[in-house]
Amino acid sequence: MNIKPIYFHSVALAGFLGLFALLMLWNTVLVPSSGFPVALKLLITVTPLLLPLRGFLNRNARSCNWMAYVSMIYFLHGSIETYAGTTDRLYPFLELILSVMLFLGTTLYVHFSGKQG
Repeated sequence: MNIKPIYFHSVALAGFLGLFALLMLWNTVLVPSSGFPVALKLLITVTPLLLPLRGFLNRNARSCNWMAYVSMIYFLHGSIETYAGTTDRLYPFLELILSVMLFLGTTLYVHFSGKQG
């Protein structure tokens, strides 16, 4: 069985774009915060995704590893919000699924590409 690494990168890219869009919409349109400024919330939630973005888009193995590590922050946040949230569990569950897609896609891409970071 010969699986091309580009497929895993495509899964990771879909997870990244979905997670980015979800976080942007969640904090601005879907459930805007009344206690914090929207810009501050976006700065806190979206900035970690943007740090390894350039290398991730260029398929750099080291940046893909860092993107996998960053995705675990969103996995933890999504799982805690899904478990403890009382009102709406759809958005945290989507965050959970998309962060798993990002994690598995980047991890399997680095593994099957055989690149040394």
